[in-house]
Amino acid sequence: MTEEAELLRWRMHAQFAERPSAVAEIARRCAGVQAQDAGAVRLALRARGLTDPAAVQAAYRAGEVVASWLMRGTLHLVPAEEAAGLLALYRERLLRAGARRRRELGLTEELCARALAVAPGLLDPPPSRAELIARLREHGVPVEPTGQAPAHLTAFLAAHGVLCRGADVTPREPGYRPVPPGRDPAVGAPATGRPATGRPVVEEAVAAELARRYLGAFGPAAPADLAAWSGLPVAVARRAFAAVGATELRPGLSALPGSVPPPAGPPLVRLLGGYDNFLLGYRSREPMLDAVWARRINAGGGVIRPALVADGRVLGTWRKAPGELLVEPFEPLPEAVRPGLAAEVEAVGAFLAEPLALRLGDAG
Repeated sequence: MTEEAELLRWRMHAQFAERPSAVAEIARRCAGVQAQDAGAVRLALRARGLTDPAAVQAAYRAGEVVASWLMRGTLHLVPAEEAAGLLALYRERLLRAGARRRRELGLTEELCARALAVAPGLLDPPPSRAELIARLREHGVPVEPTGQAPAHLTAFLAAHGVLCRGADVTPREPGYRPVPPGRDPAVGAPATGRPATGRPVVEEAVAAELARRYLGAFGPAAPADLAAWSGLPVAVARRAFAAVGATELRPGLSALPGSVPPPAGPPLVRLLGGYDNFLLGYRSREPMLDAVWARRINAGGGVIRPALVADGRVLGTWRKAPGELLVEPFEPLPEAVRPGLAAEVEAVGAFLAEPLALRLGDAG
């Protein structure tokens, strides 16, 4: 096995070989799941061990997980008790990133301050975003209910630790709830996600715990990979690697102490949904994805297509049609991959409660 192949297989096993079945535990293992698309979230969790798609909303309702704008300013599903610490880490970055757009949308400092003052009392019962905006307007916050202003005001409140996403209040319509109490890893004390009066947030401690989770799920990797995935500065990522004792295995690539490559065996195969963490987890998709095929996965913008991945290498795309799952490989599939692919097609069909027949498109 070449050095490159060993690295890709190692990363694949780090992300997918362990298969906890609880939503919160999966989110904990992989340092959060990108969550802007509900269907993609379910498929991401399935690839990592979830067997029942209804368990996602059940975990939200039980208060085990929540979602908020965190890594890279993107919505992520995380264990509920970890949301406050992560919000403390990302708050100032999120607020700075959204400041200009808030001004353009007429979300003045006065309006936002009024929203901060009244929103905590408007979350019982959890409202949809439209209901939240209606309640804010009833309480003297003159936000325009159409256009992008509601989304940006909601994100502003989330960055301040006032609210986060919870269970759906109607089908495909998430509700907003208070950020659950947790423990701020920076100080080992209860955290609410809001600034604590009289003390700075110790960013490095929260970032170090994030780095520990990241290396456990994505390693071996470099600080620049953590920075690209998390949205944190490279300098913060380097300090976080040092704080967790990351061991350099080869120039530029580190892992947690005691990490070893997986044993030899058949290829580990997964059918990943859109926007999957694995395809967003590194500074570059090379060597997992040959540049010749890169636009088949990401043709532009932020859309990441569903992918067939074997031992860390992206081999094609896939989509579901009635009664079948069409795989479009970039090149003829190696024979060693086919048994794992057949098992994955069966697993996806069971997860979706729709038996699926594999159909292979032409390579290329």
